[in-house]
Amino acid sequence: MTEKLTNYDPAEDLTSEQGIADFMSGAFETSDPGFIAHALGIVARAKGMTQIANQTGLSREQLYRSFSEHGNPTLRTTLAVMKALGIELTAKPAAAHVH
Repeated sequence: MTEKLTNYDPAEDLTSEQGIADFMSGAFETSDPGFIAHALGIVARAKGMTQIANQTGLSREQLYRSFSEHGNPTLRTTLAVMKALGIELTAKPAAAHVH
C-alpha cells in the first residue's frame, strides 16, 4: 500500500494569537534573519495576504517576494507587517555567555 504525502503548510495551524506569538518567538530565537522573514510571511498568509497588503499599503506581490524563503525585506516593511499582524518587537538583555 502506497501512502500519498502532501505538503505541510504551517499557516493552516496558525489560528490563534497565542499560536502566532509562539511561532514567531521560536523564529526570533534562531537569530536567522531569513528564517524570521519567512516565518513572518507564513503568519501573513495565515492572516490573509490581501488583508495585510491593505493594512500596510504594500502590494501582495511585494509581500510574497519580501517574505519568501529567499526574501530580504527592509526593516520598514518588516515593522509594517508586524504591526498589521499585531506582533510587537521587544527588547530584553541577552543572556550572558558563560566562559
